[in-house]
Amino acid sequence: MTFITKRPGRSKKYSANYNKIQEILVAKNTATLGIEEALYIFEGLDNPNFKDGSTLEIHFKLGINPTKSDQFTRGSVVLPHGTGKSVKIVAFVNPENVEMVKKLGVYKVGSDDLIEELKASQKVDFDIAVAQPDMMKKLPAIARLLGTAGVMPNPKTGTVGDNLEEMIKLINAGKVDFKNDKSSNIHFRIGKFNKNFTTQQLVANAQAAIDAVEKAKPSAAKKYIVSIHLATAMSPSIRIR
Repeated sequence: MTFITKRPGRSKKYSANYNKIQEILVAKNTATLGIEEALYIFEGLDNPNFKDGSTLEIHFKLGINPTKSDQFTRGSVVLPHGTGKSVKIVAFVNPENVEMVKKLGVYKVGSDDLIEELKASQKVDFDIAVAQPDMMKKLPAIARLLGTAGVMPNPKTGTVGDNLEEMIKLINAGKVDFKNDKSSNIHFRIGKFNKNFTTQQLVANAQAAIDAVEKAKPSAAKKYIVSIHLATAMSPSIRIR
């Protein structure tokens, strides 16, 4: 009996972790676990010796039709204990606000000069962008670049506004934006297995993520969340209930 799917072409460490998880699920005679149960299993696996620990991700399979605009799913969540990752923020602001925003610890901040810099380099080396409303009319010059990288500021994800300090503080506190992909999936990181996160903190982050995705349900969607899985880089995912 098989309770999890093994992805081909993986390392010996992945295969060993697959076998260990499969044995546990067979012994429990179940394909799904509670969040805390799944986390304890991941903690006991043979994980790579990353300097700051293995990343924990949550994956949602949705029952939406991704070709229908009224079923597109987008939202954001502030994880109560952060993601465990330092976020590089770029801010497009009016010239008079540049010096103020620099003090907020962003990666880059600018106005027309920043737009021209990105237009010339065609490189996105940051994680998220925020913008003041007045700057949005200037961003079409780099809209394709930002859109392809998934970092185009959007009022729906709280990355456009004049409340720059609040937006940036929320992002640094663990705010994560999410949207469905072409296969009706949503996935994002919710923490790491290291000394900075307790099991209960990871449980809280996972529950906050689930609550946010449930809240983002499009009104046109009928069957919404089909399944939820937790996963790390070197292990198969575990379906949670």
